[in-house]
Amino acid sequence: MNESDENTLLASLEERLKKLINKYDEQKGIINSYIQREREWKSIKHGLNKEINELNDQILKLGIKESPDE
Repeated sequence: MNESDENTLLASLEERLKKLINKYDEQKGIINSYIQREREWKSIKHGLNKEINELNDQILKLGIKESPDE
């Protein structure tokens, strides 16, 4: 291989490497976005479950207070 062919090959490899790095960065951004949405969803779900449990406890307490009167 002469020097010109080597330069062309290196330039081609460099271009392919840049494309791969850009694609990796793009995928990384998509994955990070998904992870962030998943974390937000879990925190909302946790809050709602906590609220549901508190309401169930209140219902049980009210049920216990009302049942002897019946």
